[in-house]
Amino acid sequence: MTETSWDELIDRFIVHLKSIRHYSEHTLRAYATDLLQFIEFIASYDLEDLGQIKKAHLRSFLGKLNSSGYGSRSINRKIACIRSFFKFLSLKQYIVHNPSINLFSLKTARKLPPNLRYQMIVEAICMTDSSTFIGARDRAILEMFYGTGIRLHELASLTIANVDFRNGLVRVTGKGSKERVVPIGSIALEALKLYLEKRAEVVDPLQKEATHLFLSIHGTKLTERSIQYRVAKYLKQVASSKETYPHVLRHSFATHLLNEGADLLAVKELLGHSNLSTTQIYTHVSSEHLKKIYKQAHPRAEKKH
Repeated sequence: MTETSWDELIDRFIVHLKSIRHYSEHTLRAYATDLLQFIEFIASYDLEDLGQIKKAHLRSFLGKLNSSGYGSRSINRKIACIRSFFKFLSLKQYIVHNPSINLFSLKTARKLPPNLRYQMIVEAICMTDSSTFIGARDRAILEMFYGTGIRLHELASLTIANVDFRNGLVRVTGKGSKERVVPIGSIALEALKLYLEKRAEVVDPLQKEATHLFLSIHGTKLTERSIQYRVAKYLKQVASSKETYPHVLRHSFATHLLNEGADLLAVKELLGHSNLSTTQIYTHVSSEHLKKIYKQAHPRAEKKH
């Protein structure tokens, strides 16, 4: 199809996203998968050159996704990937005309993020056995997720040096390699200190990955998948199967802060959101909480017949 193979173009595109745009490994893997799916579809047209790809081809691809049962959110991610890919091809002059210009995302209903009641989170945390290395580590992980609201990949990449125990702060590297400083409550700090004490008993501090905060019992950095598994182990005891991933604790962190009157802009900074509109979805959850209180407490909230 072109002197430069599809595999080479994808590799160069992924390197561009990683080095220039600082995309996460999760997003890079997803984009690579999306592009392979798109290329497989385009191959059926037997085009001779990249420049022959038209908007009609892109729309046909999206139509096939829709008829195959893909949801609007999944399709929108693939649209974002395709737009970014063709923008890259245009920038590097692999193509003259960009067929993805004015390729718009589908409208999606904004779902309220699930969150857990405070008591449910406390119950899950109390299931950990802090007398053991693994139990103390898992407790610290749960406390950090709920106590700081950080993302999974942010927690997984933490080092011991990122934690300022004296001032109760943690330096986090978020999306786009942007750093922010987040406060840690005293309970989470105590859980971290206990974990590090237990860790010192079983992990050699001179091991290669010992600078990372959360380690396996073998002294290796705990992977995101392993952290997800450990969190689910406890949350599934108190919540539904759809509420057992680390992000639920982040959602709960934000919702509980707003329910207690926290400033929206402050919550935005704590979460590391680039746009306030991303944080505002939590105000819907908070509004539901306020309406519930209103109906329960106000004598004229609902008509009585």
